[in-house]
Amino acid sequence: MQDELDLVFEATKDDMDKAINHMEKAMVKIRAGRANPSMLEGVMVDYYGAATPLGQVSNVNTPDARTIAIQPWEKQLIPEIEKAILNAGLGFNPMNNGESVIISVPALTEERRRDLAKLAKSECENAKVGVRAARKSAMDELKKLGNDGLSEDMRKDSEASIQKLTDDYIAKCDSLYDKKEVDIMKV
Repeated sequence: MQDELDLVFEATKDDMDKAINHMEKAMVKIRAGRANPSMLEGVMVDYYGAATPLGQVSNVNTPDARTIAIQPWEKQLIPEIEKAILNAGLGFNPMNNGESVIISVPALTEERRRDLAKLAKSECENAKVGVRAARKSAMDELKKLGNDGLSEDMRKDSEASIQKLTDDYIAKCDSLYDKKEVDIMKV
């Protein structure tokens, strides 16, 4: 019976880790003023009829804090890259110099900072929903094990462990959000 409890606990921990990892990836994409190549992570370029990630058809780097430079492997891709960046809805206006695509990252206004903080809060809430869903799933499994012969004391102890794990992961979500909010609101 202990093996089943360990499996439930490990599965719950994995699900909660996935929720946190998803939140961390989403937070990286929310810009906080500085140019970062990861801002363009979701951009897909039409490369000979196939949607291809920008990083696979070009070199993306940041020469300074306000500029992203994209050096395509093939020069004829420059118009496609510009179109893909505009269609991605990131609020960037790409320019090209015939050799590469340059994006000037504008400074954030106070209103835009608040909007980005709201977006970060939304990602935090989504992660918390994922953590709570993992807890609910674990609690349901514990009830099934209770029906299959798990003692009530073991079930109560396991439920308390799952709840403590949930509280820890919720605190991680809040901590990640607080760091990102400070980063966004810093001028």
